[in-house]
Amino acid sequence: MSTRGGGRGVGRGAGRGRSRGTGVTDSRRPGETPQGPPQGTQQQVGRGRGRASAQLQQPKQQSPPESVPPTEEMAKLSVQDTKTQQKPGAKREDRRRGAAEEEMLTRPEHIHDKSGKHGHTIRLMTNHVVLKNRPGKAIYQYNVSYNPPIDSKGLRVGLLRVHEDALKLQKRIFDGMVLYLPHRLPNTVTEVVSQTKEGENVRITVKLTNELSANSPVCLQLFNVLFRKILSSLEMKQIGRHYFNPKAYSTIPQHKLELWPGFITSILQYERHVMLCADISHKILRTDTVLDLFYDLQGAPGNFHDNATKAVVGEIVLTRYNNRTYRIDDIAWDINPKSTFQSYSGEDIAYVDYYKKAYDIKIEDFGQPMLVSRPRKKDEQPRRGGPPVSTGPIMLVPELCTRTGLSEEARADFRVMKDVAIYTRQGPEKRVDTLNKFINQLNTNPDVQAILGSWNLEFDRSLLKFEGRTLPPEQIYQKNAQFSYKPNEADWSREMRGQKVIQGIGLERYTIVFSRRDAGVAQDFIQTLQRVGPPMGIMIGNPYVEELQNDRTEYFLRCIQSSIKERNALQMVIAVLPNNRKDRYDAIKKLCCVDAPIPSQCIVSRTLSKKQMLMSVATKICLQLNCKLGGELWALEVPMKNVMVIGVDTYHDSASKGKSVGGFIASTNSTFTRYYSQTMSQTTGQELADNLRVCMAGALRKYHEVNGRLPDRIIVYRDGVGDGQLPVVVEHELPQLKQAFKAAQADYKPKFGCIVVKKRINTRFFADFRGQLINPTPGTVVDSEVTKPNWYDFFLVSQSVRQGTVTPTHFNVIEDTTGLLPDHIQRLTYKLTHLYYNWPGTVRVPAPCQYAHKLAFLVGQSIHKPPASELEDRLYFL
Repeated sequence: MSTRGGGRGVGRGAGRGRSRGTGVTDSRRPGETPQGPPQGTQQQVGRGRGRASAQLQQPKQQSPPESVPPTEEMAKLSVQDTKTQQKPGAKREDRRRGAAEEEMLTRPEHIHDKSGKHGHTIRLMTNHVVLKNRPGKAIYQYNVSYNPPIDSKGLRVGLLRVHEDALKLQKRIFDGMVLYLPHRLPNTVTEVVSQTKEGENVRITVKLTNELSANSPVCLQLFNVLFRKILSSLEMKQIGRHYFNPKAYSTIPQHKLELWPGFITSILQYERHVMLCADISHKILRTDTVLDLFYDLQGAPGNFHDNATKAVVGEIVLTRYNNRTYRIDDIAWDINPKSTFQSYSGEDIAYVDYYKKAYDIKIEDFGQPMLVSRPRKKDEQPRRGGPPVSTGPIMLVPELCTRTGLSEEARADFRVMKDVAIYTRQGPEKRVDTLNKFINQLNTNPDVQAILGSWNLEFDRSLLKFEGRTLPPEQIYQKNAQFSYKPNEADWSREMRGQKVIQGIGLERYTIVFSRRDAGVAQDFIQTLQRVGPPMGIMIGNPYVEELQNDRTEYFLRCIQSSIKERNALQMVIAVLPNNRKDRYDAIKKLCCVDAPIPSQCIVSRTLSKKQMLMSVATKICLQLNCKLGGELWALEVPMKNVMVIGVDTYHDSASKGKSVGGFIASTNSTFTRYYSQTMSQTTGQELADNLRVCMAGALRKYHEVNGRLPDRIIVYRDGVGDGQLPVVVEHELPQLKQAFKAAQADYKPKFGCIVVKKRINTRFFADFRGQLINPTPGTVVDSEVTKPNWYDFFLVSQSVRQGTVTPTHFNVIEDTTGLLPDHIQRLTYKLTHLYYNWPGTVRVPAPCQYAHKLAFLVGQSIHKPPASELEDRLYFL
């Protein structure tokens, strides 16, 4: 959608990635192939800073990409077709645009009441507000057809607009084929005639097809479209998927950062109401442009072109003249703002002239190279009823591009993150205050009320309040001790001091490798390790010491390899590294996990250099070493016996585009403290299920080997699944797992449950403590009001945070023949959050999920190959 106005229009983004703004004088973008007439105007929100021209010359070997536009025509406000069934694995693209599809029914038939009863009641508030439809009002859906047929969506919209007054279509949403109205037309079928510019008569038939209730999937999709219109009326700008307020920005000048506050919103059907979920978000922008970065890099050591490519390619940039974001894929060194492209009219126009005419922007540096943003496959698909979309790359001017987000260097800088957190990590009181102001704005702004009123809608005046439950703290067991923890902290590091672990594995035969300059810290570390180990029941012997003359990667690899080969029954390799260079770490892990399998521990020397922290660091490393050797640190009481819990998670392989790694972790004992692990590889479009059957078969064999029998119950926690991927899990993964049961034994039918785990959610909860809003206590369960009627789901707050607002985790039980009550599943899930051995406290997800993530991360980031089977019964990936 675009708006027209004097001088400059208001540019509103409608999607993510490619720019879809339109210009004042020429709706075609530089180099774009003709697609249709101009559609509107864009506002220049800001300009990239210009400097005196600096000739950034091209490398001679670079060949130019085809000259094409920086932006494409902006998508119109529309509602897509809603289908109740998706093909398994199909991505839910309109979900990304805020639309709501009918959610897959995964609630087991025997679950009539999914509410638990255990724990004490707690009063909660959430970031949801009820959306009410005025009684007796509905939304009417019409199909609009044209005779003769009209291909152009713009022309279809224009021909119907002629009859706006006669048919009372002022309040409508029309995507060129389907029309939505808040009122019913006098006749079920209405026919009108319009005339094209060429004088051809076109008969338009408007036929009523549906009367929609407020909770229908189509209506929910419509409400999300309307709400985007509401956010635009509040002068918020769409960047990517969400809306932000450029007028309320905050600056962090010492880091050259600018933060725009905004909201992540969605309107969905919940247990009893249709509600708006709104959470606070911030868009982080750099105050300097990509051209400024190029200027800075000219004085840096090394090859300028290589440095520039490394710094920019893969980055997401914002063009402030239309508030669009793009991913940079390349730099066109031999194209500059003086280069030309072909406009809609067929004439050649220079980029510099185009930006002056379209946006009244004067480009200062004519020698800068152009940035290249290539469209993704989904962007190349023609929109329904529309013309083909240009498939060529988009050309962008560095002077007009602002980088977004934080670089890896900035994320590693404690000072930067601390200063950013002041604005982004809002506590419960401040977050609720911001949300209440937003709700008040929705209920008092005349423009918003006009939009809502015309569709017979209104929001409640306050956030939703309801009751949840808090589960009691768990008892932690070690070898000679039993203790609990403070309920509001869920951390037992203090209670563990001086206590022996459940099973300590003596470390007697191990090698420590370090370079000459790290000899001192390595010796101090070993001595400290030998002091802290015995009190915990972990005996540490003297290592084989390997001091290297330098820190070259090949020296480390050669030394480790020879040590493994020459020393029989070596238990562990410890490498003290001079820095955190990824290539060195990856090479060592690949050697120790694939080529010569042995548990390994890499430590950056800086971690060991602070004397006052060495005891604490050595204690944590000692516990980690014990886990990698097969030891057990602590356990909980688990009433159920002969149960296997499984965690599955995926991670994108950094070395292979389109490839993902799946981590599979299965418990092999009754206390869920020992595990069997495998990895799976999959390419884009391939189902993870293709490998799950093999992993499950291996897990069952291992369980039988350890316990002498197969498990009676199997419960899978499946992480890394979006709502749109539920059909894939239900229709592909679950049958594969069940086939593995049959393969284990002909009559083997274990009680089975599968729970989808979702961490990236926008739901927040706030507890009322003596009139003050605080984060809910760890163990808080919510299984009503904000859950879904089609799902057997619940939320769990399992951890404590020191800053900001805690994020709950969502659990959706999509298969359940376990015979367990909702209380049992909720309590088991909470217990499992206590059993991740890398942290003496609770974590956000059950331990098997966290272990599966660590395994998939190690393979996807570092070794890129399946680990050796010799390590599959140890937590070597911690």
